Amino acid sequence: MDTGTAPLTFRHPVEADHRRIVAVIEDWWGGRRLAYLVPRLWLQHFTGTSWIAETGDGALAGFLVGFVSPDDPTVGYVHMLATNPNRRRRGLGRELYDRFCEDVGARGVTEVRAITWAGNRASIAFHAAIGFRIDDGPGTQRLFGAMAYPDYEGDGQDMVVFRRRIEG
Repeated sequence: MDTGTAPLTFRHPVEADHRRIVAVIEDWWGGRRLAYLVPRLWLQHFTGTSWIAETGDGALAGFLVGFVSPDDPTVGYVHMLATNPNRRRRGLGRELYDRFCEDVGARGVTEVRAITWAGNRASIAFHAAIGFRIDDGPGTQRLFGAMAYPDYEGDGQDMVVFRRRIEG
């Protein structure tokens, strides 16, 4: 069990990491059934821009799955970030994002985007703390206390869209 104090190593994931990742998602996300959000294809096709953090004994401490947009190579997108609850509020999420931004910035990305459910106050605060701004463009409404796009991912799936400028 990761108590949150062991030093970490960082690496790009490989396909074999898939089972380890989906095994922790529900626990790390408070029992929400989210394993379907990380199908194996993410670890077959987006490993060069994704990251894993693990302890010296190989315990998974966190991961970030992201990519460079094939339609707009100036945009990077973080599909999912998750950290062991024992590691939160210690800079791990920021470190994973920083590694992603460094990778994609070297490839010409100038903006990173991500989304979260409008009611996820912890995620909204985290993203704001690490330099993201909330997209409050046309179509947004104040939902759950945040500017969000109603029905962004379908009926009732109100999402906050984040944007962060990066230097290449």
